Amino acid sequence: MNFILFGPPGAGKGTQAKMLIDKFDIVQISTGDMLRDEVKSQSDLGKSAKSIMDRGDLVSDNIIIAMIKKRIQMSDCNNGFILDGFPRTLNQAVELDGLLEDLKIKIDNVIQIEVDENLLLERINKRALENESIRNDDNSAILKNRIIVYKKDTMPVIDYYKNLKKLNTINGMQSIEKVSQDILNIL
Repeated sequence: MNFILFGPPGAGKGTQAKMLIDKFDIVQISTGDMLRDEVKSQSDLGKSAKSIMDRGDLVSDNIIIAMIKKRIQMSDCNNGFILDGFPRTLNQAVELDGLLEDLKIKIDNVIQIEVDENLLLERINKRALENESIRNDDNSAILKNRIIVYKKDTMPVIDYYKNLKKLNTINGMQSIEKVSQDILNIL
C-alpha cells in the first residue's frame, strides 16, 4: 500500500502516519530525513545536496526525485510507503508520477487532512503549553508562516490530485481516533 499524506503543519500527519506504519507494516518517507541521511553518508547525492544546502539554496527537484527513487526501491518499502509532505510542488508531483510509472509502482491513495487554521493555531498553542519538550515549530508566528508557505506551494499539488480524481479529504478537526478511522475507511 503506497499513499501520499497531505496536511498543513500541525494537522496531525505525524500522529496518523505512526498509526498507519504500525498497522500496515509500511515506512514513512520524509525528504528532510532523507537529505540528512544522504549528507551524513557522504554519498554522491549527499555531497551534491550538502553543497547546495551550505549555500542556503533549496535542493533541486531533480535531486529530491533521485532520492525518492533510490528510497522507494529499498527492501523496507516492499510492503508500501507513506510520502509525508511530498510532493511539495506541482513540478514534484508531475515528476513523481513519471518516476512511479517508470518503476511500475502506483500510489493507492492521496489523503488530505483538512483543518481550520484558527483552530489549528489553538491546537498548537495548547500543545506547546502541555508539553515539556516544545517543538521549535510550536508557536503561532512560525505556524502562520508555515501555513502560508504550505498554501502557496502545496495547494496547487492538492488541486492536481483532485483533478486526477485521486484526492480523498478527511476532516482533521475530529478526534485523533475519528481521523484514523476515516483514513482506514479510505484505505
